[in-house]
Amino acid sequence: MQFSLGPVLYFWPKAQMLEFYRQAADSAVDIVYLGETVCSKRRELKLEDYLKLAHMLREAGKQVCLSGMTLLESPSELRELRKYVDNGDFMLEANDVGAIAMLYEQGLPFVAGAAINCYNQHSLRRLVGMGLLRWVMPVELSGDWLQQVLDEGIIQDIRDCFETEVFAFGHLPLAWSGRCFTARSENRAKDQCELCCIKYPQGRTVHSQDGAQVFVLNGIQTQSGYRYNLINQLPTMQGLVDVVRLSPEPEGTFAWLNRFKANQHGAAPQQLSDTDSNGYWLKLAGMATG
Repeated sequence: MQFSLGPVLYFWPKAQMLEFYRQAADSAVDIVYLGETVCSKRRELKLEDYLKLAHMLREAGKQVCLSGMTLLESPSELRELRKYVDNGDFMLEANDVGAIAMLYEQGLPFVAGAAINCYNQHSLRRLVGMGLLRWVMPVELSGDWLQQVLDEGIIQDIRDCFETEVFAFGHLPLAWSGRCFTARSENRAKDQCELCCIKYPQGRTVHSQDGAQVFVLNGIQTQSGYRYNLINQLPTMQGLVDVVRLSPEPEGTFAWLNRFKANQHGAAPQQLSDTDSNGYWLKLAGMATG
């Protein structure tokens, strides 16, 4: 079992990003994803910066993937995506089917991100035929569902051709919109947002009338209010999941990485907090903890 750091989903200052990846280079992580996946207006780091980080991380022994945008809304975003596809060195995580089309045209392998709607064995087999080497299971599905899909007959002859990755830690990315919720929360128009999301390094929380944290707003992305945490489910993933993904947080990411690695065989279970959940994996309500 390997462990990965997903792309940073929030808008952090450049200095904070560079420091985070310096720590990643010194950490026990196996795979690192780099790139802006939420909003193209976030330009603290450009592709050239990500490529420099990618080479640094690879020299530190990490496998590196670039991550593309999840919601493509303009020709300029397609042009930027083309630069990622044509980088010539690092594999791309496709988070939009437009990226898959570009990669397939060039015969390039790819990772399918969790936003790709791969919900059955037929879709999975089709993607493998198009060049998929790793897929990230959609975040709202369960461990039982994953087992059932991977046990399907039409998957058996290609089972060794791809890896399975599971989003196991962090606020779940649930939806994307043409509107920017963070800007709206400050009574700003999307086109005059003044990049206000940089003030919220872990998103902006939304509470219900009874005080429950139901969502986190992250620009155009809506995340789960509770942090998803599958650290105690790692032993049941053995032989089923190849890569366990942790989504970066402003503080404590690498401490959690070490806890995850220590508990992959069940030797160091953790007490979850009141704002952690694991419901989707266990076929429960998403906010539940089993």
